[in-house]
This record gives sequence, C-alpha cells and structure tokens, in this order.
Amino acid sequence: MARIEDGESLVLPRSAAAGLRLEPLGTAITRRIGGLLPLIALVLAWEAASRSGAVSSFLLPPLSTVLERVWDDALSGELIINLGLTLYRALAGFAIAAVGGVMLGIVMTRNKFIRWFFDPIVSVGFPMPKIAFLPIFMLWLGLYDVSKISMAAFNAIFPVIVATMAAAEGVDRELLWSARSLGAGERELLREIVLPAALPQILTGLQVALPVSMIVTIVTEMLMAGQGLGGAMIEASRFADSPGVFAGIVEIAIAGLCLVKGMAALRRRLLIWHQEAQEPTTV
Repeated sequence: MARIEDGESLVLPRSAAAGLRLEPLGTAITRRIGGLLPLIALVLAWEAASRSGAVSSFLLPPLSTVLERVWDDALSGELIINLGLTLYRALAGFAIAAVGGVMLGIVMTRNKFIRWFFDPIVSVGFPMPKIAFLPIFMLWLGLYDVSKISMAAFNAIFPVIVATMAAAEGVDRELLWSARSLGAGERELLREIVLPAALPQILTGLQVALPVSMIVTIVTEMLMAGQGLGGAMIEASRFADSPGVFAGIVEIAIAGLCLVKGMAALRRRLLIWHQEAQEPTTV
C-alpha cells in the first residue's frame, strides 16, 4: 500500500500509486527524441536530395527554400488569413458533426423507430466516398463557406455516429439494471451511466472525425478555389510556383498535427478518471 500524509493519511492501492509515479526525465526525453527520428531523417533526406541535383529544384525545392516561403507568407499576413479560414471551416464542420453525431447516435440506440429510419442511411453513407456529393453541395449552397463547412460536417458525422452507437450499446447491462432498480429515470441513466461509460469510445470517433473534417476542408478549398490553405496551393500550382505548393503542404501538415495533438490532450484531460489515463502512452 502507498501512504500520503498531509494532516490526514490517504491509503491508495499499489496499482493506483504506481500510476502516480512520474516518468524519469531522461527516459521521457529519450522517448520523445526517438519518436522524432523518422521525421528528422525524412527532412534531411529531402534537403539532401534537392541540394544534390539528383532531383530538379522545380520538382522538389529544398526544404530551406520552402520554410523561407512559409516565413514570408507569415510576415505578409497571407498565412494567417489562409490558415484562419481553413481552421474555421474545418472546426465548424467538426463541431456540427460532433454534436449532431453524438446526439443521433445516442437517440438511435434508445429509440427503435429512429434507428429503423437512420440505420440504412448510415450503413450506406459511412463507407461511401462522400466527396462525390460536392457538386450537389456547390449547386445547392454555392461556392462559399456554407458549402465548405457543410461538406466537412457531412463527411465527419458518420464516424461519430458509428462510434457513439457502438459505445452506447456496449455499456454494461448490469449497470443499467442496477440503476433502474434504484429508481433512476431515462435521463438519469443517460447522464450518469451511459454517457460516462461510452465517453472513451465516443472520443475515439471524434479523433477520427477531426482529421476527416480537415482533409475534406482542404479538398473543397482546392476544388472551389478562393482563400484558404487548399486554395492557396492550387493558385500556386497554376503559376508553377513550386515552393508555394510545398509551403502549403508543410503548413497543412503542421496545422493537422497541432489539431491531432490537441484532440489527444483533450482526451487525456476528459478521461483522467479512466483506466487508460494510468496506462503508458506514446501520444
């Protein structure tokens, strides 16, 4: 047993005390550096291949040139505008998909008629390449933010619905029976039992939906043109601006990485009470 004394004694199980131990600093640094080695190797290979002359600088501009272009875009304010618009569209679509997907997934598990109606739609729509609907969204909603956000939400909502349904259906029935025997109503069951128990898997669905929303936003910007990271890349390609195209790739990669890491941090924060918070993680 582990004992913590501060006026009062608190006795913890050994397994819980082990979860509170901090990882040695040297081990943490080594693990972080080890995780970056493949990326560092790729960056060095990119710069070396471009500088060696084995590949034309038009086809593969040096990374240093690309980073210089990213810096110039940042100083001119163009990067802030394009990045801001892309993140606004992606996160707005993700938020709609998150709220709508969780609500619909829960209702489908609690109402037989709703499930009967929506289950075939979800079964057909989930594996379908929904980017095929882009011409319809353009025709109905135009070429501006509404259609781009709607496309992002439309693509991202399906993994949220599926994850939420699987999570809600996987809640231990004995917990539900015990709560009902103690007089819990449907709202209390949902709030106190179903949602907390289903939260880990729901968050997994949200972690899938977030990059999907980002990807679809970039694609719609490329196809519809206008401002945004995707639109800036297409404009650069039309003028044979190779550094501009690769700068867009770097900017998108960094933005996507920040979103994914941010979602992982939010997951750890929300599930600090869960068993997985005590398990080693590489995120």
